[in-house]
Amino acid sequence: MAPKGMGDGMQVLLYARTSLYDKTGRFQLIVDEAREEGRGDLYQAFLRLKEDLEREGLFSSQRKKALPFIPQRIVAITSAEGAVIRDIIHVLRRRFPGIRLILIPVPVQGPGAEREIAAALELANYLALGDVIILGRGGGSIEDLQAFNEELTARAIAASKIPVISAVGHETDYTIADFVADLRAPTPSAAAELAVPVKEELYRRLDQLSASLEQ
Repeated sequence: MAPKGMGDGMQVLLYARTSLYDKTGRFQLIVDEAREEGRGDLYQAFLRLKEDLEREGLFSSQRKKALPFIPQRIVAITSAEGAVIRDIIHVLRRRFPGIRLILIPVPVQGPGAEREIAAALELANYLALGDVIILGRGGGSIEDLQAFNEELTARAIAASKIPVISAVGHETDYTIADFVADLRAPTPSAAAELAVPVKEELYRRLDQLSASLEQ
């Protein structure tokens, strides 16, 4: 467990004692003290890119696009496996049964993942696949989320003519994609809730309006 106040991407200096268990040959370090030695390389790169893109205006609220009230089609750019796509499907079925969902499967971490994500965003726009895009993945360390902190991903989001909801990681995770996207959701499930209204509530409202007109 990391010492209090220390998290992913932080470099620390550890003061430790060595211990060797003769019977099994097990060697271990017993940490007596940990001191912060600065931020890790990935976190420093994150801060530099964030500053550059913010200065360029990619985070400006003026360039952010509004979501459609009732989208005809939703595009999900995420892994085809795991809980994220299942959560999105579950929420959409509950809130707006019959909504069309198009999945563009991509790797969400690892070398080259940012290129796959950027290509998926370009494809969704080129083919006009939907009215809103949910870009998502589950939580993880700064290394796991690195594809969403790359400049290539950020510029692909900024270039999208289709509104993009960023739903990367947990509620406490922030990535460059979150700042560039038109809307940030704390989780993929929350992104699906933001994408569509509740169909039953719309029907009830229509019934109320119809009754008022008759009166």
